[in-house]
Amino acid sequence: MVRLVHYSDIENVFDAPERAARLAGRVRSLSGPDAAVVGTGDTTAPGVLSLVATGRQVLDFYEATDTVFDTFGNHEFDYGPDACRDFVADAPATFVSANVRDEKGDPFGRDEGVVPWATHEVDGETIGFVGVTDPATDSLNPMAADLSFDDPVSAARDALAEMRAMVAEREETAGAGGDALDHVVVLSHLGAGDDNLARELDVDAIAGGHVHSRRNEVVADTLLVRPGVNGETVAEIDLSADPPTATLHEPDGADPAPGLADALAERMAAADLDETIDVVDRPIERSGDVVHGGECRVGNFVADAFRWVHDADVGLSNAGGLRQGDPWAGDVTKADLISLIPFEEPVALASVSGAELQEVFREMAAPDVDFGEDDWWHGHVSNARVVWDDDAELILEATVDGEPVDPDERYTVAVSEYLLHSEHEFPTLAQRHRIDEADIQYEVLAAFAREHGIAPEVEGRIEIRNRAAAADDD
Repeated sequence: MVRLVHYSDIENVFDAPERAARLAGRVRSLSGPDAAVVGTGDTTAPGVLSLVATGRQVLDFYEATDTVFDTFGNHEFDYGPDACRDFVADAPATFVSANVRDEKGDPFGRDEGVVPWATHEVDGETIGFVGVTDPATDSLNPMAADLSFDDPVSAARDALAEMRAMVAEREETAGAGGDALDHVVVLSHLGAGDDNLARELDVDAIAGGHVHSRRNEVVADTLLVRPGVNGETVAEIDLSADPPTATLHEPDGADPAPGLADALAERMAAADLDETIDVVDRPIERSGDVVHGGECRVGNFVADAFRWVHDADVGLSNAGGLRQGDPWAGDVTKADLISLIPFEEPVALASVSGAELQEVFREMAAPDVDFGEDDWWHGHVSNARVVWDDDAELILEATVDGEPVDPDERYTVAVSEYLLHSEHEFPTLAQRHRIDEADIQYEVLAAFAREHGIAPEVEGRIEIRNRAAAADDD
């Protein structure tokens, strides 16, 4: 049997060192001489500990799990290309990337050991790997704006051709003859783009990430596997099966990887982020189902804080910017707030027309934007109400401060700076709308919580009609 043990998008799992140790323990329990451990991006960031360690906490995880290969997600560049190069150079895992280019247009990280493809022998059989990253990363992540990303299908096809040719040449030189590749796998951080890879490339499996929902299915005779976010599961891929199969394993019950929790806790202790900001009486959920399900308490809290810091007409938080994790219960610390929005970006103030604001409200449903799952809700608002007809893809009602939005008036909107940079989620918003900025987002949350506490409620700000019920966050 030849297997892969695959994790992806583990992001802020490091903020709970014991949880990270259990995840690493599950990886270790599934690994063995007939397996190779691989990641597929967003393994270094975001998160509180990631922010403190500029992503280098993943080096502890690589060591604990004997990870062989990883590829770049959009968050590997959260602290800039140079910080990324630094941890790549020091990582025991090899980064496989065929479509990321540096500031000069050259393949990214070649001096630090990044390769477009690689082969690895497992239990006497040779597996070939190619890695690709979402080409929208320079839009998704402002810190990656100076990088460029080739078309992933073309880049992967070229890398596969080169790999197969070089392996065949090597075999001929050795006198073996033929193609010695027993299995071929793409390490992908494309999300929805994996389907196109499967249809266009001759590979056995695509180990994917980027989109935070789980996946385990066959498309065009290719196995597509995605283990979810924050270590929800670890994928065990059996490449010896015909066709390959996968099983998703949860980390609960695994023996923690020795020493990992202590190493991560030591890094965290240096940050001194255990100040209690407020105490909540009723747990505040922040799972993916909650933040992408429509109005929710944690989304209202963030949108209220954004509006408060600028005294704006409207506060807007993108659901994708709210990182998932354990519910807030009891003491809420500075670390908890950073864990929710662990980005060193300010809260920006935008000025938009009423007509543009209506488009922004429409984009919360993302009817025209290919991002995430089809049923995701993408925004949370403060001092506004939006009624959306999901069947008709139409706003039935849009008000600000209780009054209908006037298309000819101007409104100020407090948002994450990311939304002015990216065309990926709220394309109506752009840098031309920017008129001011406040503090870093998590600092704004802390200041707002100190003054107003943390007691958000669901108030009817967003109503979604003709759609399956959203997640219950009462």
